[in-house]
Order: sequence, then structure tokens, then C-alpha cells
Amino acid sequence: MNKAELIELIRSGENSGVEFKRDEIHPDDLAKEFSAMLNFEGGKILIGVENSGHIKGLANPREEVEQWVMNVARGNLQPEIIPYWSCVTLADGKVVGVVGLPADSPGKPYKAKRGNAWVTFVRVGSTSREATRGEEGRLYQAGRLMRYDISPVPDMGLDNLDLDRIENYFRVILQRNAPEVEDGDAWRQILLNIDLLSESGGTTAATVAGLLIFGEYPNRRLPQAGITAAAFPRTEKDYDTIDEERIRGPLVSILSPKKRPVDKGVIDRAVDFVERNMGTTAWLEGGRRERKKALPKDAVRESIVNAVAHRDYTLIGTDIEISLYQDRLEVISPGRLPNGVSVEKMKEGLRAARNELLKEILRDYGYVDHLGMGVRNRIIRSMRDHNGTEPDLIEDENRFTVRLWKETQDT
Repeated sequence: MNKAELIELIRSGENSGVEFKRDEIHPDDLAKEFSAMLNFEGGKILIGVENSGHIKGLANPREEVEQWVMNVARGNLQPEIIPYWSCVTLADGKVVGVVGLPADSPGKPYKAKRGNAWVTFVRVGSTSREATRGEEGRLYQAGRLMRYDISPVPDMGLDNLDLDRIENYFRVILQRNAPEVEDGDAWRQILLNIDLLSESGGTTAATVAGLLIFGEYPNRRLPQAGITAAAFPRTEKDYDTIDEERIRGPLVSILSPKKRPVDKGVIDRAVDFVERNMGTTAWLEGGRRERKKALPKDAVRESIVNAVAHRDYTLIGTDIEISLYQDRLEVISPGRLPNGVSVEKMKEGLRAARNELLKEILRDYGYVDHLGMGVRNRIIRSMRDHNGTEPDLIEDENRFTVRLWKETQDT
């Protein structure tokens, strides 16, 4: 970082990725900022700058400050890190230390020492605060230290799973022998072996994945399981809808031996909703008026499957949202992208999942591309081939949006 870049950073003030600090603070205070930034998207801590933006400069020799920063990163942070350190000397001779923290740190959640305790902090705007229980749980999941999809759901057991649907999965999808539906003991052991059931303290409970995929009424215990779909007549949300549906139930369909849906699950019902409401586009070709669906089914299906497979199910009370407008489709999935995943990496086929078991079973059904190229081939390429448009893939703070355009947008 050069002088001009530093001055501009200070002029812009503190934000989610920039913090000002003096080198005379308590080590626990610096560790708190380390924890919060590493648990978010990384950033820079400028040592020698007041909260007001006034540049005071380092009060101690730069070598001592560097050693102090490294000691805090090792002794007051779990897991320990080696941050990037540099110094910038300004025209008046004042020196500012720059601590760089990476965006994709794999050790989440990072905990800072506070007295004799270790505390997880998160970044909210320009402030750092202690994480809530839910926020800390999501950080454990992001760091792949906890798999939420195989967590047990209290009071939901084998009786709450649709065994007809599970038998169909084994016999039709996997082409495997399976017990009769009435043989509860045999099914219990099989489902324990594949993590659709979990056993602890003599109690057997359905896992989150088991309930999402095969549960008869998943929303009884997982209110976030489902899709809210709405079609609007214009380009913005309105109370005046063309069609709307709250789509609930197991994710997958019961299929015939020829792999045709007999009893549709949430995914196929959501695709049906979009198909019946997306409309058509028309053009003249050789004097004839030609028509086709406004969006390609492959892109629609992949957008919905990605939302279902990769959403953050620890965010309770928020559905996946499907919104159809006059000019576009938006599929909004609650939660940020899984740790280490970016939009650019998705486009190149990076295979990473927040919900591993859920993804694997959806792959068995053919919903998920086994090569991890669904976004690249089924969304981006399908949209280019269909109408020459580029889909928008947008990550916000607490959601991920796929936007498919029905026609080319004027620039």
C-alpha cells in the first residue's frame, strides 16, 4: 500500500473491512478486531490512526509494534494466524502500520481471548460485537467443523419420514434391493447407516437432511424448509400477483420405473410454478411469427436446485424465494456462499457444498451435476444459447440471488 492509497482509505472512514486502532490498546482489544474481521471477509486494521480518522502515527518503534501484532495473532487468537504486516511513512514522518487479514480464512470461527475466556466476534458494519449463538453456529458450519444437515431434529423420528418415498429412492433411483415398507427395524438400521437418522442416548431422530428430502411434513420442525413463489405482472413486487404458492413437503418426487414423477416434491413443483408463469417470447422468422418459452427449463431447474441444495438452513424463518417478473426470474437463497466459494469460482465449476448429504442424494436423482458444472453449463450456457443474455449471480450479506433475464437488457 502506498501513501495515496492509505490516505484515501483513512478518508473513507471505518467500515466492515477497515478498522482504526492505536498501538497503545490492550492486546485483547486488537484480538477482538482480528476475530471479527476473520469471521467476516477479512480486511485491514490501520495501527496509528484514531477512531476519528486523525493520523497519530505509531507511538512505539515499528519493529516493536510488528512483534506486538504477531504476538497477539499467536497468543490471543484461536486458531492462531500470521497476518500480513507493512508500514507506510507519510510526508510528515508519521508511520502507520497496516495489518492485512485474508478474506477466505479456513479456520472459522476465530475466537479472541477476553480475560480467561475465548469469545467469537463478528463484524457488523464498522463495529465488532460478540456473536450470537446462531451466528457462531453458522461460522462452525462455514469452517466445516459442523455439518448441520446431519444434525438430529428433536421429536422427529422414523415415523415422520415418508417410507414410500425412501423405498422409491432405493428401488428406482439407486436400483438396489430394499426391505418392505412395513419392516421398520430394517429401515431404521439402513437410515442410521446413511445419516438420514441419528441415534444419541438411546433416542433415534431424523436428521435435517432426512427430514428435508423425505419428511412427510418437514415444516413442523423446520419452518425454513420450503419455497415461497410469486409471479408479478410488472417489473417490481406488488400486492397484485398473477399467481403465488407456498411450496411445502419433501424435496424429491416419487418416480415411476421410467423415472417419471408420480408424486411431485418441492423441487419439481417449484419448476412447474415457473414454467406455467414465465410466459413466452415471440419473433418473426421468414414472415412467420415464432414463439418459445421465455426461459430455458435447464437454467430454471438448476437455479432452484442450487438454492435448495446450498442454502443456509440454520437461518430459521426465511424461505427460498422465487419471484417472476415481466422481464426476469429471481431465485433468492438465504445465506452467504459456503466458505471459500465466490461467484467467479462457481462459474469455473468449483465443487463445494454447505450440505454434503443433501447434495449427494440430489445428485443421485440427477438434480445436481456430478462434475460441479451446473452453473456454468445449465445456467450460463443455457441462457446464452436461449436468448443471448448473461445471468446475474449476486452475493449479498445474507443471501444469494440468481437472476435470469427474459430478453436482452438495454445498456
